[in-house]
Amino acid sequence: MTAETLTDLRSIPFQTAEGETSTLADYGDKVILVVNVASKCGLAPQYEQLEELQRTYGDRGFTVVGFPCNQFMGQEPGSMEEILDYCAMTWGVTFPVNDKIKVNGPGAAPLYKALKKSHDEEGKKGPIMWNFEKFVLTPGGQVHRFRPNTKPDDPEIIAVIERNLPA
Repeated sequence: MTAETLTDLRSIPFQTAEGETSTLADYGDKVILVVNVASKCGLAPQYEQLEELQRTYGDRGFTVVGFPCNQFMGQEPGSMEEILDYCAMTWGVTFPVNDKIKVNGPGAAPLYKALKKSHDEEGKKGPIMWNFEKFVLTPGGQVHRFRPNTKPDDPEIIAVIERNLPA
């Protein structure tokens, strides 16, 4: 994606867990890792790695931004209060977890409609495959897409984050 597209992407509104309207632009020029999350997913241990990234790079111009999604085998059935409690109590999550959304289909959140236009490491774009699909947005205008089985602490993800942090 181009810088112009990224600017548009950063301006797409979404709802926070508290019901407020926000955008990725509210995070300034940070490197942002956007991820659809689910508490009852077998990949939920990735929360620990996402939080580790937040703690390691959060004060250097980086943030994880989570979006709960119940579209994959009903693996995020809870209320927002239950989801936030689970994230905090089970994984110690400090990064923002926003309102539950849909990532695929006609009811997909506008942010995810735009994110799905990004290509993954194999050059494929399109629907979100499962919970914990990751998009790293750089201040320079790039979107790097990583499929669910790519762990948050994968060397490719770490390299993208470190390469794009402010000096």
